[in-house]
This record gives sequence, C-alpha cells and structure tokens, in this order.
Amino acid sequence: MKKSEIEEYCTVLVTPIIEENSFELVDVEYVKEGADYYLRVYADKEGGINIDDCVLISRALEKKLDEDDKLSDAYILEVSSPGLTRPLKKDKDFKRSIGKKVEVKLFVKYNGLKQFEGILKDYSDEAVTIELEADDIKVNRKDISMIRLAFE
Repeated sequence: MKKSEIEEYCTVLVTPIIEENSFELVDVEYVKEGADYYLRVYADKEGGINIDDCVLISRALEKKLDEDDKLSDAYILEVSSPGLTRPLKKDKDFKRSIGKKVEVKLFVKYNGLKQFEGILKDYSDEAVTIELEADDIKVNRKDISMIRLAFE
C-alpha cells in the first residue's frame, strides 16, 4: 500500500474508537524515519488529551490492526496530542485558528519566500490569507506543504 492508502486505511480503523470516546481525530500519518516506519495518530479532546486517553486509543487500534494484518512493513504505533504546534489540515482547524500566529512552508516560493510566519486572517477551499507585518498575502492551499500553529 502507498503512504496515502495506509493513512486512509488507519483513519477508517481509528475513527470509531475516536468517536466512541468523544475525542477528535486531528491527523494520521505514516512516515519513515531512518530505518523505522511510524504510524502516528494525533487526537485531542476538550480540555486536552491525556496519557490514559492515548493508551486507550493505542490498544484499541493495535487490536484492529493486528486482526486485519494489512500492513506489510513493521511499524511503530504512536498515539499522542497534536501539541502546541498542531497542523492545520481540516476546515475546522483553520476556523478555530483564525487570528492566531501560524508557520507556513510552501512547495514553491511566494514573493521570494518559501517559509514564513504570520497571522491567519481567512481561509477557503482554495486559499489561505496570512497577515505578514502590514500586508496580507493570499496563498493557494495546493502550494502549502505545511501550515501549523506557531510556537509563541
């Protein structure tokens, strides 16, 4: 399976676990770091997710993954909070982050910049508007490799 297929497959498996426990699924990623593959699930809830919540999700997901046994490569399963610098991927992430400082990395340069920080002013399906000092810039979402809350 390709990376995107593995992420989608794991999202389908973990979503019922997340919903049954009134958590929010922030992201699922499957990455190779060094010689190891990591399957990471980022979850949250009102008031913040704790270690017991992460253990609950991890054990339930691990059981489902073992039953299906569709992942051919060995991997390390990690379940955690998205942290202070949470990625913005879904519309609800953008909506709750309006007016907050974000870090943006682009696939291609925009006005000579490939990476910058600014205030998220607005978003749509096609673009995001970021306030950089005195100017607002509009960047196509397809040109963004990563956008997340900035650490302040």
